[in-house]
Amino acid sequence: MPDAGYLTIGKVVKRLQAQYPDLSISKVRYLEDEGLLNPSRTPSGYRLYSQKDIHRLETILYLQKNRFMPLSVIKKHLDGGEVQADLAGTPYANMEPDDEDMANKLHPIDRMPELLGVPVSFVRQLSEAGVISLKESPHGRALVDGRDFPLIRTCNELRHFGIGPKNLRQYVTAANRESAMFEQALVVYAKKGGGVEMELTDESRKQFGQAFSEMLALTGQVRDTLIRRQISNTFKQMEE
Repeated sequence: MPDAGYLTIGKVVKRLQAQYPDLSISKVRYLEDEGLLNPSRTPSGYRLYSQKDIHRLETILYLQKNRFMPLSVIKKHLDGGEVQADLAGTPYANMEPDDEDMANKLHPIDRMPELLGVPVSFVRQLSEAGVISLKESPHGRALVDGRDFPLIRTCNELRHFGIGPKNLRQYVTAANRESAMFEQALVVYAKKGGGVEMELTDESRKQFGQAFSEMLALTGQVRDTLIRRQISNTFKQMEE
């Protein structure tokens, strides 16, 4: 029978949540399922964590949060594998998740720290701001579309400049408003200037795509110029 130095899973989570606010009982159980943790159990099945187990969990959480390492690499490291090059390498959160299989799947929100190096709470905030849309599994589990990974990573980089999910609401509003403008412009382009057949074929889709990309680039230049002008005027006023 384990001694009094062992803690239940609930007490372990409570102990570490100050440093890792996104930690939950389900997250710890997930790490168990992945073979990274193996706590003792009472005859009735309750988990009991030793100080060694808690230290291992802290190491896992640290490597996820600060080194952005996938669980597979963390497991090799903890089990004595030769992964020093991985430890010193480029953060995994900066890797482009452009694998087609990854992009075309829905991923449990609990895996975002592992896959993207971002807190679960941050992904939920993006959803609340309307930047991304979470799906729901038949069992009520929140899922993230892999196609949103690049956007999530970009939004995470903006946090370093003090631009958070709430600040991005204006871009959601602008995108909703401007999409109607682009839709109308594409119709006009097809009927008058572009010579694109209204019937959607592979060729017309390609032409529509090219026209849309050009519109985005041009309107982006207008937007950038106007913002730079405003910021420049602000600097001039500060110098006066």
